[in-house]
Amino acid sequence: MAINPRFLDELRNRLTLSEIIGRRIKVTRTGRESKACCPFHSEKTPSFTINDDKQFYHCFGCGAHGDVINFLMQHDNISFIDSVESLAAEAGMQVPEQSPQEVQKAKEDKDLYSLLEDATLFFEGYLHEQRNNDALGYLIDRGLTNETIAEFRIGFAPDDGQALRKFLLAKDYSDKDMIKAGVIRPSTRGGDPYAFFRDRVMFPVPDRRGRIVAFGGRILPEHMRPPQRGDFVPPKYINSAETPLFHKGSMLYGEPIARRAAADGQSLILVEGYLDVIACAQAGVRGALAPMGTAVTQEQIISMWNMIPDFTKVPILCFDGDNAGRKAARRVSENILPLLEAGRSVSFAFMPDGEDPDSLIKSSGVKGFQNILRGSISLFEFIWNAYIGGREFKTPETRAGVIKQLENEVAKVSDNDVQMHYKSLLRQKVSETFFKRKDFKSNNKWQSNNNKGVGMTPPRPPAHQARAARLFPCILLAGIVNHPYIFDNVEDSLCNLKIQDVQLDRLRQNIISILSDEPITKHDILLEKLKNLGFTQEIGDICSESVYVHASFCSPSAKQEDVQSQWLEYYNDGNAVGFGEEIKKGWQSASSDEDAKRLMDLLYATSSDGETL
Repeated sequence: MAINPRFLDELRNRLTLSEIIGRRIKVTRTGRESKACCPFHSEKTPSFTINDDKQFYHCFGCGAHGDVINFLMQHDNISFIDSVESLAAEAGMQVPEQSPQEVQKAKEDKDLYSLLEDATLFFEGYLHEQRNNDALGYLIDRGLTNETIAEFRIGFAPDDGQALRKFLLAKDYSDKDMIKAGVIRPSTRGGDPYAFFRDRVMFPVPDRRGRIVAFGGRILPEHMRPPQRGDFVPPKYINSAETPLFHKGSMLYGEPIARRAAADGQSLILVEGYLDVIACAQAGVRGALAPMGTAVTQEQIISMWNMIPDFTKVPILCFDGDNAGRKAARRVSENILPLLEAGRSVSFAFMPDGEDPDSLIKSSGVKGFQNILRGSISLFEFIWNAYIGGREFKTPETRAGVIKQLENEVAKVSDNDVQMHYKSLLRQKVSETFFKRKDFKSNNKWQSNNNKGVGMTPPRPPAHQARAARLFPCILLAGIVNHPYIFDNVEDSLCNLKIQDVQLDRLRQNIISILSDEPITKHDILLEKLKNLGFTQEIGDICSESVYVHASFCSPSAKQEDVQSQWLEYYNDGNAVGFGEEIKKGWQSASSDEDAKRLMDLLYATSSDGETL
């Protein structure tokens, strides 16, 4: 059975090679590549390399080499068809039945890649012709270096509507091929087809493998263009139409460079346009991507997550700071909520009024732009601010109304675990925002009627109390398990830690025993020893995203230099993150009896799924 090469390309593109291999053998990332001990011959020193960008593995010991399909065939000892079908199921794709027509279509697609590559060469060459010095000068004036222009393969399309067509015809491409690739369009007046892009700076759009699949074209400033006929004002940017190779809603400009940057540990940043991406990359912020003038789609968000090799995938989405920018961010947040999973989210950064990344880097340098990125806010914080920011909630009814709206937003999260944490954070924010009031008068109705006047505090829900009591030691133990090198400096605190849960306390004692006898600094060694002692279940409970989300210092990805100080600070706080005490304080300082009662009723109302809010 022959399979369409285009389908195989799409299959490889949807999968991350190191992730597939990492499910079968232990893989370690080293720079842009990953390494492992070769599964195909016996070795102690890793010589098996994995390159996600180029989509191949290679063993320098035995010579094993191939792509994700080859790996499954060799490692799992299965046929080519079985390997493709297995991977397709994992990628959510249906293996097509191959027909002679599909074979021919695959060949045509391959020809389109060649055509677009030749068109790119034409535009690049045309930019550097002496007669186009104005166009080249425009790019230099925008701050682009010759090296950057070459790296992004920027070119120029002549005003002559036949120049590109003649160039490609001379290379044996047909008008039909050029129309299919989107570089020319048929004449509506019965004449020859003509170039779609004319008198524009050209930005080739590569796919993740670096193959050109489309173009974006920008007009030159008005003083550099020939006078327009009539009142027609050309759009500043135009992009290729949809073609067999280019699907605008699923692609991002700058992907090959950003993918390598993500592998090197840089953040991915979504900006607005071509020149923003290029300015960022030239300034060293090489994780920048752009949606090419379209609204941000779910496919593009998923694509960014797939580029990030770490478990925690949180790209930064940059928007204008004006009302239009915040509305655009609001639409994006609505698209993202149903996609959220453990470790997958986004944050939002807003540019100063009148600035974009390109202009800000020019005016304030890359540090000015990085300061904006460092001030990014989480998805939850953005949604909270969208409903709460700048508004007054003077009555319980208006507060109840906005909380109901926020509950509806949280309900859009499909992943149950993530939704649970969103609900928990919402409870905390409600408590902090609406329950900090002036002291109660001594005769309020919530006080007891005894002569001592002791305030009656509504009991904290037992389930919340139990979760909070268990979360505190889980966070501290996770911090030690993931970062055992801090043990010598936190040993006394760990020894004095009181844990009610018998199994967790046994785990604590065994950690102390192991690390006291042996100076272990790598968490995988400690993990193996604890699992061998029968603590697999407990390790699974504490070393999980549901724990890390409450205190990032205990996660494996935390910065080593911060872990010890934050661990000790958390220990000294003496209590887990919880809401009962905050509620208690808020109730005791409410501004009126009626207000307090309504707010407490609201806070402890049951949500639609029966869980106490």
